[in-house]
Amino acid sequence: MPNKTAKTAAKATVSKAPASKIAAPKTTAPKIAAPKAAVASKPVVAAKPAVKPVAVAPRVEEPKKPLTQRQGFKTNEFVVYPAHGVGQILAIEEQEIAGARLELFVINFMKDKMTLRVPTAKVANVGMRKLSDPALVKRALETLKGRARVKRTMWSRRAQEYEAKINSGDIVAIAEVVRDLYRSDSQPEQSYSERQLYEAALDRLSREIAVVQHVTETEAVKEIEGQLAKSPRRGAKAETEVEADGEADGDADADGDDAAVADEAA
Repeated sequence: MPNKTAKTAAKATVSKAPASKIAAPKTTAPKIAAPKAAVASKPVVAAKPAVKPVAVAPRVEEPKKPLTQRQGFKTNEFVVYPAHGVGQILAIEEQEIAGARLELFVINFMKDKMTLRVPTAKVANVGMRKLSDPALVKRALETLKGRARVKRTMWSRRAQEYEAKINSGDIVAIAEVVRDLYRSDSQPEQSYSERQLYEAALDRLSREIAVVQHVTETEAVKEIEGQLAKSPRRGAKAETEVEADGEADGDADADGDDAAVADEAA
């Protein structure tokens, strides 16, 4: 028994011996690279934030002050425009016409329901004027009391002269037309063309008198008719002052046979 135990222990010793000689498999550990020395670098400068452009607010143009006076005329003033009579200046405005800047009077003719724009630089050329002063209005009213002065010429010639006086804008000249074309109840009726010219002259005259005297047009017409009633009666030819200008006979031939005859027939 003791021998068996010894042998068994010897075998165990022999069998263990080779096991201790077996080399354990080498494990290659990964080589860790040594950290390189930090390379000195330039100091990092913080980037400046980009400067945003300042937004420029759009320039708002200040509204221009409305014009109130030009060439001696001002807004809301009544004026006389020869071709249309009395009107009121509503405004003075600027407009661009054909590439040029123009200043214009905006004139309203209320009775005619018309608005007219007149360049401020042209007022002298068109004959636009201020209202007549009271003294001149009185002179026009005195003119109405005079005797009618009718030329012995063809009606067509006289009609042209009356139209020229009406469109002249002269209050005394317009009063002369009213005086010469006026017909009382005892006188023969006017022809159509005479009536048209008379009413045009009466309208121009009464409008200006109404504005100057601050009365209505109806009152102005009554005043005009009152002055006409004071004039000498013109029922007979002997009571009518006739002006012969030396062209009485020649005018009949010169004025022709078309317009003159038509006007006389009217």
